[in-house]
Amino acid sequence: QVQLVESGGGLVQPGGSLRLSCAASITVFRFNTMAWYRQAPGKEREWVASITRTGSTNYLDSVKDRFTISRDNAKNTVYLQMNSLKFEDTAVYYCNVLGPISTITTWGQGTQVTVSS
Repeated sequence: QVQLVESGGGLVQPGGSLRLSCAASITVFRFNTMAWYRQAPGKEREWVASITRTGSTNYLDSVKDRFTISRDNAKNTVYLQMNSLKFEDTAVYYCNVLGPISTITTWGQGTQVTVSS
């Protein structure tokens, strides 16, 4: 059974930081490259960052050097440390396996990140 539970979002001022967590079922997590995605109001969901099982990472250009993705394979958990947050980072953040968004059918509830002064 696919389970994804995101947490850690909130309201933060520009320049602030948040750390998101995603607890995934072992069937999802164990062998997969995991990713964070986000969906801003009125926009399509987009990929933000991904991490392979062995720790190789990739980032959306606009978050590079500000966000850090990591994973704890023993806890089936993936994290997203977000620093220097900007207004345009406001979105609902989701984690899932890496893949074309249109092919992913099961999503968690997401966690809301709001950057506002």
